[in-house]
Amino acid sequence: MAEPTVPVKVWDGWVRLFHWGTVACVLVSYVSAKTDNWDIHYASGYTLLALVLFRIAWGLVGSDNARFATFVRSPLAALRELARFGRAGPDVATTHNAAGAWMIVLMLALLLAQAVSGLFTNHDVGFTYSQHGPLANWVSEATSERMSGLHVQIIDLLLIAVLVHVMAALAYRLLKGHDLVGPMVTGVKQLPESAARAPRHGSAALALSLIAAAAGAVWAVTRLGGGG
Repeated sequence: MAEPTVPVKVWDGWVRLFHWGTVACVLVSYVSAKTDNWDIHYASGYTLLALVLFRIAWGLVGSDNARFATFVRSPLAALRELARFGRAGPDVATTHNAAGAWMIVLMLALLLAQAVSGLFTNHDVGFTYSQHGPLANWVSEATSERMSGLHVQIIDLLLIAVLVHVMAALAYRLLKGHDLVGPMVTGVKQLPESAARAPRHGSAALALSLIAAAAGAVWAVTRLGGGG
């Protein structure tokens, strides 16, 4: 007989804000680049960079289960998690599992690299001054060209990582019955009573301070190039 479950708040609103805000920014950035809508492209890129900086900070001092020290474990632990994938069992995790943790780290690294490289992209034929990275004129033309090429290349890696991430969530749902998407929407997960221990969540004041600091840092960077 299955153990009764109870609702537990596992994800705070700040983690969910980052998650879905990032989804929106990546989508808007991709579509706006394909349609040459560069004002929107850069606005979404700056927003994405602020979100990533906030998430890194929140991963250091935020809610317990959002901290890297809590969910990032050794590569061996990740391999063990993957080896257990075919085994049935209830979902008892209140944070990312060992395998998913490394995907989160990878995606954060790719998102950060994508956003930072965009700051140095140069203007091709037809671009105006306001349509190139704010730091493009702070580096040599060769460096800006390399960063522009990197910016184009990283998006492919990022889209592959996103696809793997989505497929993994679907696989956990279909093969193991673990709902990873719902809790990222509502913040609440149904856990067995024996595992129903809610993590400590960080304060709203701290989160808002970190968001303000991240947004301020990005704004300051954009001013370096005269408006970016």
